[in-house]
Amino acid sequence: MSNPNHFLTMLDYDQATVYDLLKDAQTMKKEVKEGIPHPHLKGKTLAMIFEKSSTRTRVSFEVGMLQLGGHALFLSSDDIQLGRGEPVSDTAKVLSGYVDGIMIRTFGHDRIEELSAHASIPVINGLTNEHHPCQVLADLMTIQEQKGKLEGLTAAYIGDGFNNMAHSLIQGLSLMGMHVQVASPEGYEPDSVIMEEAKDVADKHNGSLSFSYSPERAVQQADVIITDVWASMGNEAEQEQRLSDFKDFQVNEALTAHAKDDYIFLHCLPAHREEEVTAAIIDGPHSVVFEEAENRLHAQKAILKKLL
Repeated sequence: MSNPNHFLTMLDYDQATVYDLLKDAQTMKKEVKEGIPHPHLKGKTLAMIFEKSSTRTRVSFEVGMLQLGGHALFLSSDDIQLGRGEPVSDTAKVLSGYVDGIMIRTFGHDRIEELSAHASIPVINGLTNEHHPCQVLADLMTIQEQKGKLEGLTAAYIGDGFNNMAHSLIQGLSLMGMHVQVASPEGYEPDSVIMEEAKDVADKHNGSLSFSYSPERAVQQADVIITDVWASMGNEAEQEQRLSDFKDFQVNEALTAHAKDDYIFLHCLPAHREEEVTAAIIDGPHSVVFEEAENRLHAQKAILKKLL
């Protein structure tokens, strides 16, 4: 269910709102390059709760609030009462009296839904086990920069279909009218409810959504190829099993030969070179992973500006 007062999943907003966010993000990125300040959130404070470790999420939100003229508070689960058993609802109500917004990076998606239900201020999903919408907003920004458009493009996601990146990509790319082709090994298919909902969204926006067990089929004539690590946070104990299960799903030169000649490669990072992607691809001329990482900053500033 969408909730425009928060940003919990990619389907909290309609297509027009996402385009507005991308436009705002591009404007602020240009202003940074030109040294033009944009203190839209002067005097505003963002509480950042981290129950999972982070590089890009923490730095981009902290710097983003600084560039917007506001302030960000880093709250580790080791340092606050939430990590010692305080109810999520109590934390939401207390923080609502102190700060203007909450960003949380946590485990089950039900946790962030409970937080947003009891908070009287906006809540932003910095990552849950099921969704990673901030990353996908940055991915859309990157694709639009590189290709000049979103609607009508073909994007292939190769890898674990039942993870947060796959789910948010399926939602976000479908919402923008893209042709989304997902390939995963047996046993790692995307959530069926998310797939059904996203298919309806894709149909409404002249896009399409398909699933295959064949990575070669998924990347056929793709404009964009995206992957993620085979063992996400919380799946490390399954590393050896996953290396075996995903061995035919590596993004390498043989696989990308099926895509369009001018395809671009995206990865949310951190990457395990020579596992889900070869160094030749991620460090090669088609890769835009560092532009994608930089765009986390500006895409999230657009979300912060909208909500705070």
